[in-house]
Amino acid sequence: MDFDLNEQQEMFTKGVRDFARGEIAPRCAKMDAAGIIDPELLDMVRDHGFFGLCFPETYGGLGLDTVTYGRVVAELARVDAGVAIMVSVHNGVGSFPILQFGSEELRREVLPRMSKGELASFCVTEPGAGSDAASMTTRAERTETGYRLSGEKIWVTNGYHAQFFVVTARLDNEPGHDGISAFLVDRDTPGLMVGAKEDKMGLRSSDAVSLVLENVDVPGARRLGEEGDGFKIAMSALDGGRIGVAYQSVGLAQACLDVGARYAIEREQFGKPIATKQAIQWMLADLATELEQARLLADKAAWLKDQGRSYGREAAMAKLAASEMAGRAADRALQIHGGYGYSKDYDIERYYRDARVLRIYEGTSEIQRLVIARSVLSEYGG
Repeated sequence: MDFDLNEQQEMFTKGVRDFARGEIAPRCAKMDAAGIIDPELLDMVRDHGFFGLCFPETYGGLGLDTVTYGRVVAELARVDAGVAIMVSVHNGVGSFPILQFGSEELRREVLPRMSKGELASFCVTEPGAGSDAASMTTRAERTETGYRLSGEKIWVTNGYHAQFFVVTARLDNEPGHDGISAFLVDRDTPGLMVGAKEDKMGLRSSDAVSLVLENVDVPGARRLGEEGDGFKIAMSALDGGRIGVAYQSVGLAQACLDVGARYAIEREQFGKPIATKQAIQWMLADLATELEQARLLADKAAWLKDQGRSYGREAAMAKLAASEMAGRAADRALQIHGGYGYSKDYDIERYYRDARVLRIYEGTSEIQRLVIARSVLSEYGG
């Protein structure tokens, strides 16, 4: 594995960095206060091809490898983690199930539209089914033309703007994993109702909504995979999604290091910059070291995915390590800022709020530890 990006990857990443600093950064505070992405910025994100990053060129996308895609997500998160997760969910869990499990006819119908910016979302979590996804109660009943879905999903990222919803539902009331199937549902399907945006603590430029399905008829051609494949499809999508969250965490932590180091150099106490104090230096040293560790784990998981090798365990490790690290990074950077860090006048206040959810979505830290432990124990016959 090469630890350096090639020239093409470097150029692409630099372009994203320049875009993020020039177009996203000036809007961050207003988007955070309003709790929604700037419509003009959303159009820019579409026009720059960010919604087709991982889509094959056959379907109108840029066809980026996973490492480059991850670095793009990190550069976006370095400025606004909410914009980063919007892009990551669309390119990952929102579209991956169609690309991997949809028919070729379905792929040719919807993926070019998605790559041009018709947003996709991923609907698994329910009021009574979070980490225990297998306990979902959303129902699918067979009809003459396909299926009829009824139920409720919550925390649907991108749902406010989305045109497409990947929905998991239980067929035949069959218990456990085997009873779950997956479907692609269009926004304008009768019976599908998008709820109000959640008023979130952080990631406020990214929307999350509830989704109610009341006798929503879905053609049979919109089923993804075979009947009963829904849980497998969801878990496969989440493996890739965790790589995206790992890079999002890396980008956010890099932002914390940026502002923490700069503030330490500028801020004087006792007649000297606080950067001369060993206590501050150690915080920055630990932050930088843990950030590099997390970046390497994310790169390894992404590289394995690009090689067509198994990467579920590594994705869980990367997501666990990076998300936990980002929380510590935000805490240290805010501590360096002292009381000023608690003020909305400084970006670290937003970073601190944004970092908290990283340990929850795409599988909590506790779930990641279970995934990793089961993989480790299986090597010893457990």
